[in-house]
Amino acid sequence: ARIARRFPILTGLAADRRHFALALGCEPEQILFRLADAFRNPQPAPIIEPSVEPAPCQEVVDQPGDLTALPFLKHWIDDAGPYATAAVAIIRDPSICDLESPLRTGPDTGLNASYHRLLRLDEHRLAARLVERRGTYNAWRKSPDGLPVSICIGLPLHVLLAASMSPEPGVFELDIAQALAPTPLVRCLTNDLLVPAEAEFVLEGRITQQLVAEGPFIDLTETSDIVRQQPVIEIECITHRRDAIYQALLPGQLEHKLLMGMPKEPSIFAAVNEVVTCLNVNITPGGASWLHAVVQIDKQHPDDGAKAIQAAFRGHPSLKHVVVVDKDIDLFDPADAEWAIATRLQAGRDVTIFRDQPSSSLDPSAIHTPGHKSRTDKMGLDATIPWDTPTGPAHPEHFQRVPFPHIDLAAYLGEVHSRQY
Repeated sequence: ARIARRFPILTGLAADRRHFALALGCEPEQILFRLADAFRNPQPAPIIEPSVEPAPCQEVVDQPGDLTALPFLKHWIDDAGPYATAAVAIIRDPSICDLESPLRTGPDTGLNASYHRLLRLDEHRLAARLVERRGTYNAWRKSPDGLPVSICIGLPLHVLLAASMSPEPGVFELDIAQALAPTPLVRCLTNDLLVPAEAEFVLEGRITQQLVAEGPFIDLTETSDIVRQQPVIEIECITHRRDAIYQALLPGQLEHKLLMGMPKEPSIFAAVNEVVTCLNVNITPGGASWLHAVVQIDKQHPDDGAKAIQAAFRGHPSLKHVVVVDKDIDLFDPADAEWAIATRLQAGRDVTIFRDQPSSSLDPSAIHTPGHKSRTDKMGLDATIPWDTPTGPAHPEHFQRVPFPHIDLAAYLGEVHSRQY
C-alpha cells in the first residue's frame, strides 16, 4: 500500500520502563504505585473552549477528510493491510448516561477510552477490532444507528497508559490520565465527544453496524491473530496539529507490550492486596506482557501464596500463568524468579491448575469458538519459601541465597588497572 509522506512517523517512543518512569516523574519500580493511585483517585479533566484557548489538535480541519493522507502502516508481511496501531478511540455508552445531558467529565458520563487496531479500507472507512464484551463493543451493540467515535493518534505517554487501564463502568480513562498529569480536553467538531487537546490527530466518525473481514494481524503475542467479521467505521472529519507527527506502535514489540501490560499491574496488585500483603507486580515481556505475571508478597501465613494466585487471576482475567515470590526476590529479574521456582517450589504441593477457564483471545493455544469466550487451562506457581510451622519455615536459612562476597579489584590490581574491569 502507498504510504503517505506528508507527515513524519514516530515509533519506539517508549520501549523501556525507564522511559515511562521519566514521563511519570518516578522511578521504574514505582510506576505501579503511580498508576494505582491515579486509578483509585481519578480527577475530572478540564474542558477548554476553543474560542478562548485554541486546541492544538484542531489547528487544521479536513472535512470529510482522506484517510490515505495519513501514513497507516503495514507492519508485517502477513498483515491484512495498512493499520493504525497507536489509536485510542473515545465513545460514549448510551446505557450509562443521559445523552441529552450537558457534556462533562467526572463519574457516570458514559465516556470511555480504549485501544483498537484499525485497518484502513479506503479513503473514508476503517475496520476496527472490537473485543467482545468490552466497553466499546457493548456500547456499539446498543447503538443500532451507529455509535459516534473519535479516534486519537499521537498522545502523551500518561494518556496512553491511562487508556489501557480497565476501570469500573462510569469511570472515564482520561480522568485517570488527569490524575497522572494535566490532560485538557476539547469537544469534537462533529460529535458530542471529548478528546485530549494535545493529540496529534483526531478522526471523527461513526461505528456502523456493517461488518467486514478484519485480519490477519500480528498482535501482542507475535503470532498472527485470526480473521474476524468486525464493524466498519465511517470517518466524517479529520483534525490535526499544523505540524502533526503520526505515532505508530510496532505490534508485538516491547513498546506495545509495556503499554498493554503495565496498566494491568495495578489491577492485579489491588486484587492480591485484598487477601495478602502485596509488594509489587510485574507482567512480564516473556509472557507477551499479557499472559504471565510475577507477584511479590510479604508472606505472613502458610497459605498466602495460594491466596495470591487466585486473587491475581481475578485482577487480570486474561492472565494464564502467575508466579508468586517472596520479598527477597527481584521480580523484574527473570533469572531471580526462576531461581525461586527452582529452590522453593514443589510441584505436587505448590502448583495449582485451573482447568477450562475464560481466556485471552490473543493466546494461540487456547480454544477459540466463534461467538464464545476463549477457554484455556491456567496455572499458578507458589515459589515462596514453604512454611512447615504455623509461624514460618523451621529452617529459613536453607532457602536463603548466600551472597557472593564483594571483591575490591583495586586491592589486587591497583587503582589504574582495576578501572579496565
